[in-house]
Order: sequence, then C-alpha cells, then structure tokens
Amino acid sequence: MPYRAVWVALGALSVAFHLWLIFSGLTPNLVARPVHMALALPFAMVLTARTRAGRMAGAALGAPGFFAALWVALNHDQLADQYGFLEGPIQIALAVVLLATALEMARRSIGWPLPLVAAVALGYGLLGHLIPGEFGHTGAPLASFLGTLTIAEGGLWGQLTGVSVSIVAIFVIFGAVLNAGEAGAGFMNLAGAAAGRLKGGAAKVSVLSSALFGSISGSASANVASTGAVTLPAMRRLGYPSSLAGAVEAVASSGGQIMPPLMGAGAFVMVELTGAPYEAIMAAALLPAILYFATVWIGVDAFAARHALRALPEDERPAPRDVAITVLFFAVPFGVLLWGMFLGGGGGYTPQYAACLAILAAGALLGLDAGGPVGLRRFGARLAGAALAAGRQVALIASIIICASIIIGVLSITGLGVKITSLILSASGGALWPALGLTALACLILGMEVPTTAAYVICVSIAGPALIGLGLAPLQAHLFVFWFALLSTITPPVCGAVFIAAGMVGENWLKVAGTAMVLGIGLYLIPLSMVSHPALIALAATPLTALFAAAQVFGGLALISRAIIAPGRLLIRLPMGLAGLLLLFWPALI
Repeated sequence: MPYRAVWVALGALSVAFHLWLIFSGLTPNLVARPVHMALALPFAMVLTARTRAGRMAGAALGAPGFFAALWVALNHDQLADQYGFLEGPIQIALAVVLLATALEMARRSIGWPLPLVAAVALGYGLLGHLIPGEFGHTGAPLASFLGTLTIAEGGLWGQLTGVSVSIVAIFVIFGAVLNAGEAGAGFMNLAGAAAGRLKGGAAKVSVLSSALFGSISGSASANVASTGAVTLPAMRRLGYPSSLAGAVEAVASSGGQIMPPLMGAGAFVMVELTGAPYEAIMAAALLPAILYFATVWIGVDAFAARHALRALPEDERPAPRDVAITVLFFAVPFGVLLWGMFLGGGGGYTPQYAACLAILAAGALLGLDAGGPVGLRRFGARLAGAALAAGRQVALIASIIICASIIIGVLSITGLGVKITSLILSASGGALWPALGLTALACLILGMEVPTTAAYVICVSIAGPALIGLGLAPLQAHLFVFWFALLSTITPPVCGAVFIAAGMVGENWLKVAGTAMVLGIGLYLIPLSMVSHPALIALAATPLTALFAAAQVFGGLALISRAIIAPGRLLIRLPMGLAGLLLLFWPALI
C-alpha cells in the first residue's frame, strides 16, 4: 500500500474526529456531516483504486468534493439562513460537485448499482415534471431542489448521514479495534471449546464463531473471509463435502448482521428511522437471531448424520487456559459496552457514548496477548492497523449511506415514495400477505447489487409505510424488510457470501448456493414468522409470551429443516414439513 503512514494518519484523524464528536457534546449537523464526508473521501476515492492512474484520477475527482464539503461546514451559519435555497451560480456549481462526488464515492467503493439508482432518482427529481399521469410530479426550482439535497438536512446531510456520523462510525471503530487484537482468537477459542467435541464439530465451530464475529463486523463477506480462513480448512481436512463446508460458512456469516448486540450498521439506522430506542431493537432482534442460528445448527446436525462427520480432533481443540484468557479480549470490551448502556451514569449512557468507553478498553487491550504485554512496537503496529481499518470501514459505510441519502431526499421532495406505497397497496389488493410477498421480492432484487444496509433503507422507505398501513407495527415492518434485505447473501443469482466461500473451498458456487439455501431456510421463514407471531419480537414487553412463540417457531423450523435434509422416505418427510409450516403460520390461519 503506497504511503501507508499517510493512510494510518488519515485513519487516526477520522477516529479522533468521530470520538471527539461524542465526547464534546453537540456539534451543528452542517458541520459534523460534511466533515464526515470529507474524511471519507480520500479512502473512497484514492485508496480503493488499484492502479497509480486510478489513484491520481480519484484524487483529481475527489479534491473538488473535499473542498465543497468543507465549504459547507465552514459556512453552516449562513447556509442555515437560506432554508435550502441556493444563491447564485457558484453555489449551484458546488451542489453539483457534491452530488457527483457522492455518486463517485459509492461507485468506487461498492460498484455501479447503488449510484445508478441514485442517478436515476436525481434524473426523476429534475425531469419528473415532464412525466404525465400520477407518477409525474409538480417540479421544483433548480436552486431549491439542489439546495435541499446539499445545503439543508434533506439529502446528503439528512437523517441517515447523521446516523452514520454519530453511531455507525463509532461502532465500526469499535469493531476495527477489537479485530486488531486478540478478540478474534477469543471468538474462535470459545466456539472451539463449546462445539468442537460435538458431531459435526468443525461446522458448529463455524456457526458459533461467525455469530460472534459477525455481530461486530457487520459484513457477511468480511466474516466469510476472516473466520472462514480458519474453519474452512478444518472442515475440508475432516472430510466435509466442499459444498457443505462453503455453505456452512456462508450461511453462518450471513447471520452476523442480525445478531445483537451490534448487528452491523442496520440496527442504528433502524433506531433513527423508527424512533425506537436501541435497547428495544436489540431486544426485538434477539429471539429471531437465536432461532436463525439454532436452525442452522439443526441443519448441520442433520448433514453430519447423513455424511458421518466427526468432531474436531482433541489436539485441534483449544486448551481451557487459552479459552479463559483469550475470551477476556472481547468479553471485557463488550462488558464495558453493556455496562455503559444499561448502568453507566446511574441510568445508562447513550449507545455511542458507551461504545466510546468500550473502544478505550479495547484499545488498552491491544497492548496484551495471551502471553502478557506485547511490547511497544507491536502495540503501535496494532494501533496503526486499527486506525487504518477504521478509516477504510467508516469511509465504506459513509459512501453507502451518503449515496442512499440522495435517494431518500428525492423520494421526500417529489412524493414518489407515497406513490410507490400506493402502488404496492393497490397491487396487493389491500391484503397484507401479498404485500409482504411484493416487498420480499423487491428486497431480494435490490439486495442483489446493493449492500444490505442500503437495500434495507431504500426498501423500507418505499414499502414500510404500506406494510404499516396494512397493520404491521413499525418495528415489525422494519425487521421484516431488514431480514429480507439479507437474502441476496446466499440466494442466487448474486450471492456474495457464497461466491467467497465457494472460491475458498474450490467448489462450484451453484452447489454451495443450493446447500446454503437449505441450511439458511430460517432466513426465508423467520421474517414471515415475525408477522404470524408478533410476540416473537416482544421479548422486552411480554417475555413469557415471546419465549412461547419462539418455542413454537423453533419447533416448526426444526421439523422443516429435518424434512428437507435428514434421510428418510417421502411419506414421512412430507407430513413432517407440513406440520412445521403449520406451527410457523398457525396464528395467521385463524
């Protein structure tokens, strides 16, 4: 990596800025959010390029956007008095530069699909008044349309970017610091000790470690690449079929984004969009996430019986002393996080403040490993690695969310979101389950080429009001959409987690995908169970009812999983599967 010290310094600056925002108190939105974009720009525009020419082009394209973002921050007082109306051609030019830069940041970070959707949205905002019929709009003056998107809190600097600045960035930094030390080894050792001795032990280690690691990484692909580097060779060495090994890792890694306490970026976006406290979303998401991994566990057990898969050899299981020591490297920071959220200050700090305290604890632990102090040089190298990883990951999330904010801004300005909601209601005939089917299909299609968080934001902005209008509670609708935005990680034709796992085991990706869809059956059925069993996400309000609903759903998922995977005659497996479906959807049938 060219000039690594420069990138480490930029990453450290990004970390320091986001921590300072939390510890310093209130900062104007039109200062914090443009600076957030400016700090992300070098990573998104330059570091992502693979060639020297690409880096030079990125620097040339990014520099105007960098200075335009800083100009907004420096002139926030004056701009607040303009109420989203641009004054003069220079401000219009700056607005165009900011929008173009946001699109290019996303393109360089995650490819074409999301910026193309945003560009189409911009085109609709500018030219939609020429469209006849109900899907046209009345139009807005250019200065007002561009100004709302670029100098007010209705586009680039809207709600979503605020979440990225004040919450998501902090938890991304937390994950980067944890990953720079021994926390990953702690995850793997704990999983190995808990599951290594069981039938199909290597696969069950993968399930547990991916659940733990994925809750902080927030990325199925990153999870496959990291935990898979350990678990996949172990499974192959023990005689697991390649398609099964790859599928286990892909499915387990995909579940990290639905596993509290962190759940990647989506949980914090959900806080802002629903207005529900973070603790309420954590409680609502917990039982469905446990059911997902329990279903994967049952599937692994069934495959283990079919293929006579052994436990991990004793010499490959971690020693109790190693487990006890390395677990502390993630248990202590997580303990600080949970203490800060629920007990700190007498009644609990905000999640982002608690996360800052956890970052400091995790940073201090970078100076240690299982054998004791690591020395100043290695401690410095770990800090540098954490700063660099944090800078890159914050920039990736910022690029996605800022670009998605353009779409949300246009939907709001033009009223298109309301019109699409009306279309969903009309196409579904005013019935809930057809509307759920249409929403799930939209999530799958959009999620094929757009990261989970962006797919969730766009889909819930369009379909969420329709689902709520048909009787779902807001949190129920948001969790339903969020889960289905994950489908594309294991569902063809575009299934990123499967592609990576298949490459790592050298197997045809379609075979891996087929097994992954069977193992990951919970990803398709649990969101529907949240609708048929509303108590499933009401753990905080009615814990006993929620646990009863979870037991019923688990019984249904277990029967369906066994009916699909376990050997036996069709005459036995078919009634088993039908009984499972009845348990899942009985409340919806009466």
